[in-house]
Amino acid sequence: MTNSEFQRVTVRPMDEYNQKLVSYVHPPNWVNPQPADVYDLVVIGAGTAGLVAAAGAAGLNLGLKVALIEKHLMGGDCLNVGCVPSKTVIRSARVVGEIWNAKNLGVNISQHNIDVDFPKVMARMRRIRADISPHDSAERFQNLGIDVFLGSGRFASKNTVEVDGKTLRFKKAVIATGARAAQPPIPGLEQAGYLTNETVFSLIQQPERLAVIGGGPIGCELAQAFRRLGCEVVLFHSGSQILNKEDAEAAKILQRVFINEGIRLVLNSKLEEVVTVTEGKRLYFSSNGHRDSVTVDEILVGTGRAPNVENLNLEAAGVEYDKREGVKVNDYLQTTNPKIYAAGDICMKWKFTHAADAAARIVIKNTLFSPFGLGRSKLSSLVMPWVTYTDPEIAHVGMYEHEAQKLGIEVTTITIPFSSVDRAIADGEELGFLKIHHKKGADEILGATIVARHGGEMISEVTTAIVNKIGLSKLSSVIHPYPTQAEAIKKAADAYRRTLLTSTTKKLLGFITKLS
Repeated sequence: MTNSEFQRVTVRPMDEYNQKLVSYVHPPNWVNPQPADVYDLVVIGAGTAGLVAAAGAAGLNLGLKVALIEKHLMGGDCLNVGCVPSKTVIRSARVVGEIWNAKNLGVNISQHNIDVDFPKVMARMRRIRADISPHDSAERFQNLGIDVFLGSGRFASKNTVEVDGKTLRFKKAVIATGARAAQPPIPGLEQAGYLTNETVFSLIQQPERLAVIGGGPIGCELAQAFRRLGCEVVLFHSGSQILNKEDAEAAKILQRVFINEGIRLVLNSKLEEVVTVTEGKRLYFSSNGHRDSVTVDEILVGTGRAPNVENLNLEAAGVEYDKREGVKVNDYLQTTNPKIYAAGDICMKWKFTHAADAAARIVIKNTLFSPFGLGRSKLSSLVMPWVTYTDPEIAHVGMYEHEAQKLGIEVTTITIPFSSVDRAIADGEELGFLKIHHKKGADEILGATIVARHGGEMISEVTTAIVNKIGLSKLSSVIHPYPTQAEAIKKAADAYRRTLLTSTTKKLLGFITKLS
């Protein structure tokens, strides 16, 4: 008996690439297995957290019985509507950015004749997504020894889950159902129709005029990408500055870039109504005391995420949750039912693929390898970096200065502008900086922000230093290849070392030189 629910699973457009995608992550001929008598671990949701939890448990070759349930597409947001498609489109958009900057590098290219083949950009994205999809396929996880069930899972009791008419009994379970795009309460928006990150990658024709609602990471990434691909973009944000949760100086740099690239920013905005008119979709708004309107072809909403807690029958499992915050967990990612854990966007403020991956590893340890609660790992022990993949990128790890101050920690900040880094100058990428916060009077790194074209590639060195308690003094002794932009990290470490040269140490060094 094939899974009848497959008939409702399609990815538009159903071309050869999306057919290939679906054949891997929700195959039409899939037959759900007969359940085992009892599972050591049942995982609901086959996004990043669910896949890592299931594969991690089964891949140990300990004979554990593991079940994985997915109602839609295996791979979750990251593969299907998040990291993979967005970064593929952003890569095409970066080419346009390079062309815009070509004249500054002595290369004359007519910017008026840039021919962006939007359908081809999107087709490339679908092809790459399909090519990557075998990594998250139902067949691959079945081959790992996991019982894969396609269908909607819901709790029937504190130790059973139902899916496709079958009952799965478990010793431990993990809720990893993720989150979805939140809909802002704007009158007329739903009637007019709008895009989210879950539907924007289904576009095959370029919208000439695009409104983006939300100046957070998703809104900023896609606003810049679609602007570079040829759309007229207006970005609405309720705050006085985009990316208002990031370092203020970093956000200001990106804001200037957006304005220079022709993105219209409407800050301190309140969207009052959306009306469908002959010319398209008209948004009425107020900003800084003035009322206005703008008409566009498409509206892209990027105003946050809502946890997927519906239809899980969490009450039957004794799992407490909040419709806005998600499943309630303690620092060990354990829910109010001691046998059930959660990981990823369903329960965490960090809504990143790598955060879900890290949380799933905690869950594996705490559910299967912490007898009597001994040796459990904590979510709060994680050092979490993140990146907004605009151009330049904004990467961050650890504390912001204001967070450290709230904890009563005195902070010293070292800032290295990329205008002082030789490779950045040679690349024509002087815009940006490295900012490292360290404990006042010590070399302990508390946090860092990097604004650079490849800031995301550099932040891991600082993350490694924080995790392994490597201070600025030791980083100063690390040889960095010259010339690289990562040399900024060594410059920051050297700047710290110079602060140690007090008048007393200088006198001591002078005395030592006389003896040498």
